[in-house]
Amino acid sequence: MYVEWSFVESLMRIGELSRRTGVTPELLRAWEQRYQLLRPSRSSGGFRLYSIADEARVRRTTALISEGLSAAEAARQATADELADPRLERPLVADLASRLQQALAAFDTGAAQDALDHLFAAVSLEFALTEVLIPYLHDLGEQWASGTATVAQEHFASNLIRARLIGLAQGWGADGSSTSVAACLPGEAHDLGLVMLSLLMARRGWRVTFLGADTPFDSIESTVEALRPTVVVLATYDASVFHANQDAIARLAATTRVAVAAPVDDEAIRGTGAQALGGDIPAAVGGLVSW
Repeated sequence: MYVEWSFVESLMRIGELSRRTGVTPELLRAWEQRYQLLRPSRSSGGFRLYSIADEARVRRTTALISEGLSAAEAARQATADELADPRLERPLVADLASRLQQALAAFDTGAAQDALDHLFAAVSLEFALTEVLIPYLHDLGEQWASGTATVAQEHFASNLIRARLIGLAQGWGADGSSTSVAACLPGEAHDLGLVMLSLLMARRGWRVTFLGADTPFDSIESTVEALRPTVVVLATYDASVFHANQDAIARLAATTRVAVAAPVDDEAIRGTGAQALGGDIPAAVGGLVSW
C-alpha cells in the first residue's frame, strides 16, 4: 500500500530564492530580465513571488554553467528541458517521492539513494525535508501503527534517511550566530526527528551542537555549561521518558532557555519552565528562530 502524496505550493521572495540556490538576488534579477528564466507571480502587496519551479530552473542553470555552458545557453537549455519534460516542475518532486517510497518499501538501497540524489538536486534541502521526507515518515509511522507496514520497513527507511541526512549536516551551521545544543533525553533511542529539526535550524542560521540519542543528563548539563548556548532543544517520543526527566529539565530551564518536544500536554512542559515545541517540525523551527 502506497501513500498518496500532497504538496503545498511554496512561494518565496527573491531573498529566500537566493538563499536556497546560492545565486545572488542581483544575478537572479538579471537572469529574469535577460533570459526570462524566472516567472514570478505577484503578492497582494505587489511583491514578486517565486515558485519551486523557478528554484528548479535556477538550480538546473547553475549546474549547466558549472559544466561549461554560458549563462545564456544554460538558461535556454534549462527552460527547454522543462518544456520538453513537464515533470521538471512540482510533479517531478511527486515522482521522486513516489520512487523513494517504493524503493524503501522494497528494501532497495540503490534505488532509494538514487531518488534522494535526484530530490536534493531538484529542490532545496529545506523543501525536501518539509514537503517530502517529514510527510513520508509521518505516513510510514501511521502505517506501522495500523499494521500495514512492518517494523523492518520502518527501521530500514528511517536508518537510510537518517544516515543520508547526517551526511548532509556539514558542520550543523558552524558559522551561525545563534547557538543550540540538541539532545534526546536519557532513554530516548530515536533521534531522526531531532536530526531534521537541527538541520532546519542550521539552514536558518543557527550553530547546532548535536548530541543525538539517549544522552545522559549530566552530559547535557556539562555541554550547556561549557557552551552557554542560546537554547537547549530536548526531545523524546515517549511520555514516560519526559516524566522521568522532569526535575532535571526544570533544573536546566532555571539557568538557560530550554525547548522540549514530547508527547505530553504543553502545560506539563511549560510547568518545567521550558518551551513546548509540539509535533510539527517546521513549525517548531519557526518558533525557535523567532526567539
